[in-house]
Amino acid sequence: MEAVCCNLEVDVNGEETFIVDKKIIASYSGRLSKLFTKSKATTRNLKVIFHDFPGGAECFELMSRFCYNNGKTQINPSNISLLHCAAQFMEMNNSVSGTSNLLEQTEKSLEEINYWTWPELLAALKQCQDLLPVENSSGVLQKCLDSLARRLALATEASPCPSNSPDSSGFRFSCDSKSTESLKSSLSRATWWFEDLLILSPILVEKVVESMVSQKLDHFIISRFLLYYQKSKFYTATPDEKRKVIETVIDTLYTLHGSSVSGKTLFGILRVSMTLNINKSSRKKLESMIGSQLDLATLDNLLVPSPYGINYLYDVNLVLRFLKAFMRDGISKISGMRLGKVSRLMDLYIAEVAPDPCLKPSKFLALAMALPDSARNFHDELYHAVDMYLEVHAGLLEEEKMKICCALNYEKLSAEACAHLSQNKKFPSRSAVQALLSQQYKLKSLLHGTNNSRSLTDSPSTSTEVRSKGKKDEASKQVVLYAGKLDISSESEKLRAHLQGMQWRVIELEKICRKMQTQMAKTLKSRVSSHGHTRSLPKLCS
Repeated sequence: MEAVCCNLEVDVNGEETFIVDKKIIASYSGRLSKLFTKSKATTRNLKVIFHDFPGGAECFELMSRFCYNNGKTQINPSNISLLHCAAQFMEMNNSVSGTSNLLEQTEKSLEEINYWTWPELLAALKQCQDLLPVENSSGVLQKCLDSLARRLALATEASPCPSNSPDSSGFRFSCDSKSTESLKSSLSRATWWFEDLLILSPILVEKVVESMVSQKLDHFIISRFLLYYQKSKFYTATPDEKRKVIETVIDTLYTLHGSSVSGKTLFGILRVSMTLNINKSSRKKLESMIGSQLDLATLDNLLVPSPYGINYLYDVNLVLRFLKAFMRDGISKISGMRLGKVSRLMDLYIAEVAPDPCLKPSKFLALAMALPDSARNFHDELYHAVDMYLEVHAGLLEEEKMKICCALNYEKLSAEACAHLSQNKKFPSRSAVQALLSQQYKLKSLLHGTNNSRSLTDSPSTSTEVRSKGKKDEASKQVVLYAGKLDISSESEKLRAHLQGMQWRVIELEKICRKMQTQMAKTLKSRVSSHGHTRSLPKLCS
């Protein structure tokens, strides 16, 4: 038996120094063999210093035992990661005396990963986590992650109707479950592994979720796990650890289906993240997710206080970014119902921030014009918000007021709102004129439509309707005449008096038109019912 020498001193990461036989270690390690071959040192004893040996002293000791035991060692889930990393680092890919090398042995053991118990798999994952970032490239980590994800996917396949909605009352692993006990059992089958994965770091959680997604695990279940992970970790985490956890949760949720997490939950994450100074990338992802569900938000959700150093009462810039994310794919791809909900929400929000004396005109205008004109059927609510803003900011210049008024579509104002505007001294005179002219245009269009409908019927009461038409034409001309006589450069009070009178005329004429339309509709219906069997209906479009 060959004598064992102790002619090599190995310093492992400054943790511990080992005295070993140079020949034995070098016979299994290609790295040391090449090092000694190149070295011209003639001294009997050598010293090697490792600064980045994976797994530290524990790993080097396991590797040394393999060498001293003639290339044999017990490989199990608790040490396979250490041995595999050591084999790669020391280049132990050469067979000695007919025995397979350490790298081959560890890779062969990995082929049995599907037979590991759940605790063994978790232990291997935990060990991989301790070896990061070295273990990230060894292959053991990915195999463990894939095995874990496959097991969870198989466990959830027991459900014939997996939940895809964040509003679901449970994971619904049994569609026919009617009792509370059955529901609890379903929930337990879906969440039993949540607690076990709390041992993982944020980096590894992100990798685990990637594997879950690749194995088509229900995104809703994944999102619930991430929220559970965040809540559990926050109990004992430092501020810096909390920041890393919340960034991981946000980045990972962003990769899931949009319906897997509710808007309410996202706003909760937003409130938490505001105190942790998360990175810009994660913040943008969170804002994008919230923006995509803006139609489900409430006014309270949007009333986020401004960050430190900003004088505004609420964070207007944040809401503008939400709107940008909401319309990211183009207005044409948003349904009318969703767009209507967001427009009503924005009208409420604008009315809430309008009294803020620190809110600049440019920001108020940006809010008012953030949505396209087609998003609002009526502009009355927006008008009242503008009215409030001008009241609080009475010192604005005339030109600034006109810019703000550009957000209003006067044609979408009700007659009552236009009447109020004509008497509103806070608004520029030119705005009142524009509102009146738009109402006049609406009236003329209404009269024109009424006359066209009337010309298609042959009513016996022609003389009466001609007289009514004459009255309408006369009234219409009167409105035009008043508008023509207005001199915008005249005194403001006189102008408003003119406008007020004209506005009431418009309202009265609208009432007359509506009555006539009703009468003509009844006449047409009567004629159709009495003569439909002998005469054809007149062509409405020729």
